[in-house]
Amino acid sequence: MIWVLDDPRAGTAAQAIGIAERLGMPFRRIPLSWNWKVHVAGLVPHGSLMGVSGPIGLEERSAEAPSLVISAGRRSAPVALWLKSHFGCKLVHCMSPGITGLLHWEDFDLLVIPAHDKPAAAANVMPVLGATNRISPLVLTQAEMAWHERLAHLPHPRVALIVGGKVRSVGMPPALALGLGREVALMALGIGGSVMATTSRRTGDAASDALAEGLGPVLHVLYRWGEPGENPYLGFLATADAIVVTADSVSMISEACATEASVFVALPEMAGPKHKMMIETLVQAGQVRPFSQTLSTWERQPLDESGRVADEIRRRFKLD
Repeated sequence: MIWVLDDPRAGTAAQAIGIAERLGMPFRRIPLSWNWKVHVAGLVPHGSLMGVSGPIGLEERSAEAPSLVISAGRRSAPVALWLKSHFGCKLVHCMSPGITGLLHWEDFDLLVIPAHDKPAAAANVMPVLGATNRISPLVLTQAEMAWHERLAHLPHPRVALIVGGKVRSVGMPPALALGLGREVALMALGIGGSVMATTSRRTGDAASDALAEGLGPVLHVLYRWGEPGENPYLGFLATADAIVVTADSVSMISEACATEASVFVALPEMAGPKHKMMIETLVQAGQVRPFSQTLSTWERQPLDESGRVADEIRRRFKLD
């Protein structure tokens, strides 16, 4: 049985879930919750490690004990090690598991570490471009079929505009959203195309309004975060000829790269140091280009790091 430690943060959880989905085998999602008083696996003599509580119901010692645990993020790493100590399972962990000395990297059977973090070479370390995620060829095919008719009125070339917001900020500055909307609209008009735009929970109402104003001149659809109705995000990714994504989100950029569309990264001023390093590795790999004066498309191989990791897991652990 495969267990996936389900981090409360969606972007972190998606890295582990995406790998599990690509294995094509049944798996169980184990929800995690934060508890600053918990003591995990004896790894910290006093108090907690990164404020994590263990998976719900583990004290019951499930009859379906895990043979493989997939986790992501520093908060889930000690829980994964606790499971290994109790069940003897294999551990696959995404991102750095934490501070060397408190958590021993060699205790993980496979560490999936972003290449931009420049991990030291080791037999159990597998560098990846960007982040693993849940966007697969099958997911995109299903989304294209589901949204084909609903987006049929939008002429090609279609530009998907994926807008986030700086981490730990109160909304994107409206002026940035307005300028981005205007620039994308003018470029789409110039090539006779249309725009499919969506915002995130970090964008904010004021910036969403400004984005709508900027997109005014071009035929477009705009989905605002949290509004009623089905979120068309996957449909936009699946049917876009080009994708413009803001530089603030590892997840959004990685998911855009999983498509066949040309990917442009906009608003580099919203990127943190880690984001900038990741974007640079993707530029060097030919996966993304900076958004500037053109939306000229180019051919690129879709990035499928979740599938690549799943293949490596099958190879290493003889899964069938």
